[in-house]
Amino acid sequence: MEREPLVDGHGRLIADLRVSVTDRCNFRCQYCMPAEGLPWLERDAVLGFDEITRVVALLSTMGVHHVRLTGGEPLVRKDFPRLVGMLSTIQDLRDLAITTNGFLLERDADALVAAGATRFNVSIDSLQRHRFHELTRRDSLDQVLAGLAKLAAVPGVGPVKVNAVALRGFTEEELPAFVALARTSGYQVRFIEFMPLDADHAWTRDQVLRGAELHAMIDSLHPLVPLEREASATARVYRFADGQGQIGFINSVSEPFCGDCNRIRLTADGRLRTCLFSLHETDLREPLRAGADDDELEQIVRDAVWRKELKHHIGEPGFIQPARTMSAIGG
Repeated sequence: MEREPLVDGHGRLIADLRVSVTDRCNFRCQYCMPAEGLPWLERDAVLGFDEITRVVALLSTMGVHHVRLTGGEPLVRKDFPRLVGMLSTIQDLRDLAITTNGFLLERDADALVAAGATRFNVSIDSLQRHRFHELTRRDSLDQVLAGLAKLAAVPGVGPVKVNAVALRGFTEEELPAFVALARTSGYQVRFIEFMPLDADHAWTRDQVLRGAELHAMIDSLHPLVPLEREASATARVYRFADGQGQIGFINSVSEPFCGDCNRIRLTADGRLRTCLFSLHETDLREPLRAGADDDELEQIVRDAVWRKELKHHIGEPGFIQPARTMSAIGG
């Protein structure tokens, strides 16, 4: 059953859903959570596979055709490939992507692709073992790279994207290795500006290594040519002038792309968030478990999406960092 398209109060057509399947993670990245971790959600607070599938199926009838599964770390969710398989049967779903830290990819890559995952983003912030260990607090670079290679070898996988958070005083040293990776592989390497979603609430603008700075550094080594930006795309993507590889920049802080944002988010405990930096959430878990029908759920979603924020306000006077961290919201 097709429903009216999902539109916010600023006229933006919503087509993209990020679903956090768990708040748990097997890494402890310094920009995300403390070394001792965070209090996890109780298991009965987390949406079940049937509940996630029902919400995604409903949203797909309203034009939300692109879904990305995140965490925490989604691959730590028990039987995660089974959820991917359930979602891939939704008729109106056109794109089913996964964001992962790659630690369990060597184990799960075949099963995830067979279940219907079409695209993958793998987060790797350093290609040097000791610096990867320093940032993630896990000595796991070799395992992540093995998983990345395994994924790239699986037939039917779309372009694999490698994401690195750009941190001033850290990422500059990583550039040569990441540029070499982009130029010698089929991966699109992307740098994401550090955003105020850390558990310690210690973020400052001085820590943000801006995409424009990274672009200038890379362009001086190997000239870059811009590719046309797709509507609502998060990344500004460039190809190397000699045709060897692509680099992307997600400049969420310095060059916000809020104007054509078409994304909403569903947290692991069933809260609908209309912006990564929302201060308010809409509970879908309670009505789901109380027996609400699809028409009732649709109205709850539409009311929430109508109030979607115009922009995120980072760097403006009065900006308030959300209480939830990136690991709890879902990337």
